[in-house]
Amino acid sequence: MKVLVSADDDRIPGFTMIGSEAGEVVAVVQTAMLADLAYTHLRDAIIVHLTIAEGLGPLFANLGSRS
Repeated sequence: MKVLVSADDDRIPGFTMIGSEAGEVVAVVQTAMLADLAYTHLRDAIIVHLTIAEGLGPLFANLGSRS
């Protein structure tokens, strides 16, 4: 997984993933992008277990805080 997050408003202008069940994860991120949500909405979401989309929490948790 790779994500591009805007430094100005925390929106997600780009995302890519290669691997098992990538379509499932891309669909989740695409929905957030279409809704103009900040990455923090996905980072803080409780994603149903067991899915590959659970990896979105750790991905976004690695981003530094905008203080």
